[in-house]
Amino acid sequence: MRCRSAKRRSREMIRGMPTNPPPVTLFDVAKRAVDVADPDAADERLSDLLAQFEDADEPVTAIDNLEEQVAIAVERVDVDIEDPAVSMATATILYLAHRRDELHDDPDKILQLAARAEWKGDPPDSVRDWLADRGVEV
Repeated sequence: MRCRSAKRRSREMIRGMPTNPPPVTLFDVAKRAVDVADPDAADERLSDLLAQFEDADEPVTAIDNLEEQVAIAVERVDVDIEDPAVSMATATILYLAHRRDELHDDPDKILQLAARAEWKGDPPDSVRDWLADRGVEV
């Protein structure tokens, strides 16, 4: 009898133990990037961009052609790649895909670091103006 209750306790302890967090998916990264770029969800193009990733449930680390997948999604919402909000959300997706540890950092910090990474600190004027309107300096 004693052995049986010890086994039961052991099984209960195993069930109650925390598991590793699930991997970060491409959708998770895209969602955070769009939330950072458009916290009020007011930009229709960014909503359309996010919709491109709603089925992207594979871990972002397992995607070999990430830049290509993101580029295809961007072309569907901004063919001429002229919208600075879309450009910045794209840069943020790519940045956060490689810096998943910063996923929950301050939005302004994420935008600043993503712009620096994407354009080596010298974003196009339209993006620089878009960031300045949000109080973000590159």
